[in-house]
Amino acid sequence: MFSKVKEDINSVFHRDPAARTTLEVLFNYPGLHALWMHRLSHKLWSWGLKWLARFISNVSRFLTGIEIHPGATLGRRVFIDHGMGVVIGETAIVGDDVTLYHGVTLGGTSWKAGKRHPTLEANAVIGAGAQVLGPITIGKNARVGSNSVVVKDVPDNATCVGIPGRIIMQKEDTSPQVASKRKAIAQKYGFDAYAVAEDNPDPVANAMGIMLEHVHQMDTKVEEMCKVIQSLGGDVCSESIPKLDVEDFAGTGISPVLKKAAVEAFDPHI
Repeated sequence: MFSKVKEDINSVFHRDPAARTTLEVLFNYPGLHALWMHRLSHKLWSWGLKWLARFISNVSRFLTGIEIHPGATLGRRVFIDHGMGVVIGETAIVGDDVTLYHGVTLGGTSWKAGKRHPTLEANAVIGAGAQVLGPITIGKNARVGSNSVVVKDVPDNATCVGIPGRIIMQKEDTSPQVASKRKAIAQKYGFDAYAVAEDNPDPVANAMGIMLEHVHQMDTKVEEMCKVIQSLGGDVCSESIPKLDVEDFAGTGISPVLKKAAVEAFDPHI
């Protein structure tokens, strides 16, 4: 028992830079208190003492603001940071070294008996306010972004963001030339190059960024072709392409940074 308590305290130091002393962690981290009380209520639940288990769980919720059903299964070194508003349902399974932030719900989507809550595998991280719903599986080392609503499985090592949750997978094969070019553009614009960085948290912006990059490359190729044809005496590209202006995007809801990126994507001389 005491070895697990020590293990829990050490896990806080590994994942929370605000933790300073063992005494502070022991008395001032409600996530730990909720975890320890859950272990007691879960044991009583497994012994068939359902009412007493629910009573202890309810007392824990009153004291910590964290509601964990005594039927839920929690692994070792689970860390609930801040914790207020966390809800973990009866058939939820939380693996070892999982991190949950405040406002997280591991909820069900059905009133039918049986497995109806999520399974979180080892080292998963669920961001603040995220809702993970139904008998789905969040894979090992997976990440769920803050305020996301996840209703489908998330594979290992993936990141899921948005409403509904969308999967972002790390790209496995990017040539050094492409990676170098994107890095250079990112430095020029002061943010992820057209939002096409592999770890960009918004898949929609990522898709738009890839399209902008593709259009930019096509414009460059067309410009090169026009110059060659003109040098050979051809009469092409006599009229310049109309320039875009940031004001053209007024009222679209696009952020100023993306507006600037779109304009510069079509006119690299700006």
